[in-house]
Amino acid sequence: MKLKRLELCNYRNCKDLKLNLDKNKILIIGKNAQGKTNILESIYFLSLLKSPRTSNNMDLIKFDTEMFTLECELLKNNTNISVYCKYGNDKKRELKLNGVKSIIKDFKNTLKCVLFSSSDLLLLRGTPQDRRDWLDRAISQIYPAYDDRLAKYEKIRIQKNNYYKECAKSGNYDDALLDVLNEQLSVAGSNIIFIRKKYLKEIEKIAKSKHRTISENEDLSVAYNCSFLDDSAIEDINDIQTVFKASLEDRKTEEMRRCQACVGPHRDDIDFKINGLDGTKFASQGQQRTVVLALKLSELDIITQKTGDEPILLLDDVLAELDDIRQNYLLKSISDGTQTIITSVDTILFEEEFLKDVQIYKIENGEIIN
Repeated sequence: MKLKRLELCNYRNCKDLKLNLDKNKILIIGKNAQGKTNILESIYFLSLLKSPRTSNNMDLIKFDTEMFTLECELLKNNTNISVYCKYGNDKKRELKLNGVKSIIKDFKNTLKCVLFSSSDLLLLRGTPQDRRDWLDRAISQIYPAYDDRLAKYEKIRIQKNNYYKECAKSGNYDDALLDVLNEQLSVAGSNIIFIRKKYLKEIEKIAKSKHRTISENEDLSVAYNCSFLDDSAIEDINDIQTVFKASLEDRKTEEMRRCQACVGPHRDDIDFKINGLDGTKFASQGQQRTVVLALKLSELDIITQKTGDEPILLLDDVLAELDDIRQNYLLKSISDGTQTIITSVDTILFEEEFLKDVQIYKIENGEIIN
C-alpha cells in the first residue's frame, strides 16, 4: 500500500496543501504548530474517519471556513484508488471512492495506517480509557465493522443509564425492561470483549519477541483485564455473556444507586507486565517506551498478516522521544516495502545514510515551502 498524492483543503491550518509522495520514505520538517501533525492526522482520518486528537470533527475545519476536504490517491494491490472525504459545518459527510459515493464500511476498509506519536509513549502511565482507545483503534484497522459494535454497545449503555436516572426520580423500576436492556448489553458487550481478548493474544505473540530484542533480557506479557471476569482464561463468547449477565444482576442495586452501568467493556483495562511486574506502576520511562515501540511495530505486522498489504506507517515527532538504541531499532525494523511518513523539527536525528533516499518537505503556517 502506498500513498501517491495527498490534498488538504481547509483542514486545520492547511488552506490548500498538496503533496506528491513519490518515495517510500517521506520526511516532513517544520517547527512546532506549523501543520506537520495535521498532515499525518488527515491520513489517519481518511483511514478511520476519526481523529486521534479530538472527538469533535468540527475542530478539524479551518477557522472561518464552512468545510474541509481531504483527498488522496492510493496504490493498493497494484490498483490506483482515489479516496475523497468532505465534512461541513452542517455535520454532513460525503465519502467517495474512485469518484463514486461510498458507504462508511467500504470507505474505512480502503486505507490502512499505523500512527505512532509521542502521546502514545504515555500509554502505560495513562488512564484505562487511553489504553481502551488504543486497543479499539488498532482493532478497527483490521475489522472495520468493529466501530459499529462499539457504537451499538454505547447506545444501549446510555439508554440504560438514562432509564436509571428517570426511575430515580419516580422511584419505580420495571424489572422486565431492565432484563431486556441487560440482555442487549451483555450480547453487545461480550462481542466486544471477545474481539479485544482475541486481538491482544495475537499482538502479544509478536510484541513479546520484538520487546525481548530491544530490551535484551526482559519478558513482556499483555492481557485483557475484564471488569467482571475473574478467570482470564474464559475465551468462549457464550461463557463471557453468561458471566456478564450474572455480574449485571449481582450489581443491580449498586447500578440503581449510581444510575449507571457499573460493569462492561467500558470499564475494562489492559495489563502490561514486564518480568511479571505491573508495567503501569513499576516500569521505568525507558521500559514504557520499549513496550509501546514493540506494540506499534506489532500493529504493522498484524495488519499485513490479516489484509495481505502493508499499512502506511506514520511517525509523528516520536524519534525525538526515543534514545539512540530505540531510534535505530525502529528505523531498521521498518520494511523496505512499508511507506513511512515521518515528522520532525529538523533532520539532525537522522543518519546521512537514511536521508539518501528520503523525500523531504518543509512546512510553515500550513503551507509546503521549498
